[in-house]
Amino acid sequence: MKIESPTSKIVREYLNKWDTLENYVAQESSLRKLFTKTYPHNTDMDEVLIKVCSLNDFYSTNIFSPFSVAKRIISLDIDNRLKDNDVTLVNEIALVNVNNKRTFNFYSFATKYCSHHKPTAFPIYDSYVDKLLMALKKQDKFYKFSKADLKDYKKYKEILLNFKHFYKLDNFDLKEIDKYLWQAGKDNFPNMNYKKNKKLSSN
Repeated sequence: MKIESPTSKIVREYLNKWDTLENYVAQESSLRKLFTKTYPHNTDMDEVLIKVCSLNDFYSTNIFSPFSVAKRIISLDIDNRLKDNDVTLVNEIALVNVNNKRTFNFYSFATKYCSHHKPTAFPIYDSYVDKLLMALKKQDKFYKFSKADLKDYKKYKEILLNFKHFYKLDNFDLKEIDKYLWQAGKDNFPNMNYKKNKKLSSN
């Protein structure tokens, strides 16, 4: 399948399209206010738990133990690391032990949690972005990386920065690239959500 390689014009068209998606625009606005104005810090359980639950609900990230995730975030003392754009933080937040029984990797959620504090410093990962990046890598060879590298957040951010440079998109910030990748991923791989829901219903 041939995928349209990104250009400034195409990215701008997707950003304009994003602005017409009333539900997503309102959702992002409310989360931005929650994360950066109402509860910008991550030391109080009530405040962190509200942020975790809101993000989980809006994005359907399937965090089935919000309290365990909030407890993990607080234990890592993340505020200064967020301020310093410490990308190693994401993979640490992602690893959550639930009920002292099993450790889960909530990687996509962790990228979203950090991104909503600092959207231009912490790009979001999800399955649509993963699929599109792998397809464009194969098609255009924009950067050398493996699928596993997308789950190493430091490498993931490097991949996106190289993506911007290769396609001459340096005039867009990482939040704008997020919006393009997610929408283009949904457009090019429309059956992914169906397959995901089918898999969940069969468990």
